[in-house]
Amino acid sequence: MRIYMLYGQQRQAGAAACVIGVDEVGRGSVAGPLTVAAVALPLEPMVMGLNDSKKLTAAKREQVAVDIRKQALAIGISHIQPDVIDSIGMAKSLRDAMLEAIKACENCGVAADLVLIDGNPMHIHDKEQCIVKGDSSVACIAAASIIAKVTRDKLMDEADEQHPGYGFSANKGYASAAHISAIKEKGLSPIHRRSFCGNFLQQSLF
Repeated sequence: MRIYMLYGQQRQAGAAACVIGVDEVGRGSVAGPLTVAAVALPLEPMVMGLNDSKKLTAAKREQVAVDIRKQALAIGISHIQPDVIDSIGMAKSLRDAMLEAIKACENCGVAADLVLIDGNPMHIHDKEQCIVKGDSSVACIAAASIIAKVTRDKLMDEADEQHPGYGFSANKGYASAAHISAIKEKGLSPIHRRSFCGNFLQQSLF
């Protein structure tokens, strides 16, 4: 197989015909969905600025995401909503979302010879290989990181309009000090993960 890195190349014997990169965003937030993207890129993608989404500005992510969508062989996206996360837990939610995103990517007409997942083993695909910090070293994982982030951020911007007062557009559902203060003052919105917010509500009682 041949895995193209962001900086230089890692070459191994043979060549994978289709490599899908997978990454998530929103795992640690207290509101909004868990979002996973799966992206299949050409073996020699020409996407300027491709990197871990956390290392790019919002404007740069948007710009790079446009290039990714133009060049990608396939893209699959999955969202797990807060009530489902509360019901089945984050571990199963993450596995389900990754598998759903991979299937959505493959349903676009690609057959994965290799599935590269950022982080630890998930045991969800027979072609799976996990790479710690893969979002900053492997092109297709970085692309998935950016697509997932841009997609979820737009959802949280919409949530800010639907549920004002929590600052979702700014905090994207993560537990900033201002967000915690809003939870204590206003209670939970329909998109909060109740299983993640118990401590904030208990503190507000004293």
